[in-house]
Amino acid sequence: MKIYKVKVNGKVYEVEIESVTEKEGSIEVNDAPVTSSGETKEVKSPMAGNILEVKVQVGTKVAKGQVVAILEAMKLENEVVSEVDGVVKQILVNKGQTVTMGQVLVIVG
Repeated sequence: MKIYKVKVNGKVYEVEIESVTEKEGSIEVNDAPVTSSGETKEVKSPMAGNILEVKVQVGTKVAKGQVVAILEAMKLENEVVSEVDGVVKQILVNKGQTVTMGQVLVIVG
């Protein structure tokens, strides 16, 4: 289990991330579930926001947990990571683009 402290508008939140298995996990903020994930080849935006940076290019080999994009949401920079090992096949967003929650950002195959 990893514990992170996140500061939002001057208020500090403690976030615990616990890995259940290699293919599943969950995130809780102040004991409330936020999301769960399974293995996927589509890297999706975890929330609405703006793409500050795309950290990979088509053809880039990525490892599970590697940052593929930086997303700004609620005045915080969030790292969006690949959930699988593979090669970037397609990038569906650009720097400065506004995205919605669940929108596919990158396809890894």
